[in-house]
Amino acid sequence: MRERVERPFARADEILSPEALRFVDELHQKFASTRDSLIAARAHKYEQVRQSGMLNFLSETAAIRSGDWQVVQAPEALRDRRVEITGPATPAKMAINALNSGAKVWLADMEDACTPTWANLIDSQLSLLDATHERLQFVSPEGKEYSVMDYSSAPVVVMRPRGWHMPEAHLEWNGEMAVAALVDFGLHIFHNGQALHKAGRGPFYYLPKMESHIEARLWAEVFAFSEKWLGIPQSTIRATVLIETIPAAFEMEEILYELRDYASGLNAGRWDYLFSIIKYFRDAGSDFVLPDRVSVTMTQPFMRAYTDLLVATCHRRGAFAIGGMAAAIPNRKEPEITEQALEKVRLDKEREAGDGFDGSWVAHPDLVDICLTAFTDVLGDEPNQITRQRSDISVGSRDLLNVSSADGSVTRAGVESNAYVGLAYITAWLGGSGAAAIRNLMEDVATAEISRSQLWQQIRQKTVTSDTQEEVTESFVLDIIDQQGKALLDDIGASRFHPHGETASALLKNLVASKGYDDFLTQAAYWELPGVPAPL
Repeated sequence: MRERVERPFARADEILSPEALRFVDELHQKFASTRDSLIAARAHKYEQVRQSGMLNFLSETAAIRSGDWQVVQAPEALRDRRVEITGPATPAKMAINALNSGAKVWLADMEDACTPTWANLIDSQLSLLDATHERLQFVSPEGKEYSVMDYSSAPVVVMRPRGWHMPEAHLEWNGEMAVAALVDFGLHIFHNGQALHKAGRGPFYYLPKMESHIEARLWAEVFAFSEKWLGIPQSTIRATVLIETIPAAFEMEEILYELRDYASGLNAGRWDYLFSIIKYFRDAGSDFVLPDRVSVTMTQPFMRAYTDLLVATCHRRGAFAIGGMAAAIPNRKEPEITEQALEKVRLDKEREAGDGFDGSWVAHPDLVDICLTAFTDVLGDEPNQITRQRSDISVGSRDLLNVSSADGSVTRAGVESNAYVGLAYITAWLGGSGAAAIRNLMEDVATAEISRSQLWQQIRQKTVTSDTQEEVTESFVLDIIDQQGKALLDDIGASRFHPHGETASALLKNLVASKGYDDFLTQAAYWELPGVPAPL
């Protein structure tokens, strides 16, 4: 394992120690080639779907779906997950706010809410290391001090590494870029695994962007190897899997089965799930053109099928079902808008609790009590409702793919919103902020992925806006991107728009106008980040 850039600050030595890098190197020797083959298999799977226009449950794993098995029992620290707050671990102030939020779990995000600059990644690892050893502090430039009020009642930390698809250009292994997932996971468990185990608070992980149970099997193998290497008892690690791709929705049971010695639950990653549907069926005709993003709520039939199946699957197998993101953030300058947004959050969390979820996500500390109340009203004194079986649920492949049933339409305002939000997020991301407040919502990469993917698909499907009767052509979209770029400049000012706004505009234009389709925005934008070395 060779470093390709200078370490960003002095404390980086604590994370990038020779022993830690040797462990990450071992992970690559054991698992990097398998990861490469699984990423290649995704393209083959997509081509099969493109030709058939259909996904289905796997016939070769029918015995798993009909079998009598359960995942390992959850440790005490993970039995009450009624409210989970998400956010990056850098800067340390963000981590401290999460740990003081009153949530039951903190998803410490090194993926979609963290721009993968080398400084951000190392600083995130330092925040998590300091939190593990109860010494996390932050002093603002103005001299204000922040610290964790009470570690004994702080949320349990569940770290999310980057997905299997992402490279890590700052480290080289055998003449190739390192695997980001192995770097993030490896450095974290090396430095924190034993201490978290002794404290009974981990190590716990969220696993993103998987597309098959074979990819879950690889994580199980990584976990088993790591436990043995670090001297941690077998099945100490716990993993919650985000079901945020459409192929994974057809393999929920198989994913839990492969991780049955480690699995603690599944999460309904609703925004990336929508992105994945667009990506997989982008060429499948007008039936798969979603209406404006704001119209695609969780009450749409195909989204209800997805969440119902997730709850039923989890509880049948003894795993927790965790609901989706509430991205609203309070805006004290606009109390009426904030009140309306918080009411939507309340209704969303009450629906999830009523449907059988064991907990859900929020993006801001001010939403913790809303989610906590919604679930406590249903759970009472019980920590979860894992024993509540949803035998009334019967979901087939057509239910999951019934996109054409969605209410709503494509409007000019929706196209403009996609352009604006895509630009605003990419601009913030290039500036180092992976969690960005945009129009009273806390957005991460999934927002920009939906936005650019809808624009790409609408151009190819010759979509016509319902309100203005305009065809969504390439030139139409590029003009709107220019218009929304000016609006963004007016909104955030030149000091925040430059220099990344122009790069964001060029990236978004390339993504929506390209004849081919980029699987992940972050892969294209990664090379535009300051300090990221050129691909090997």
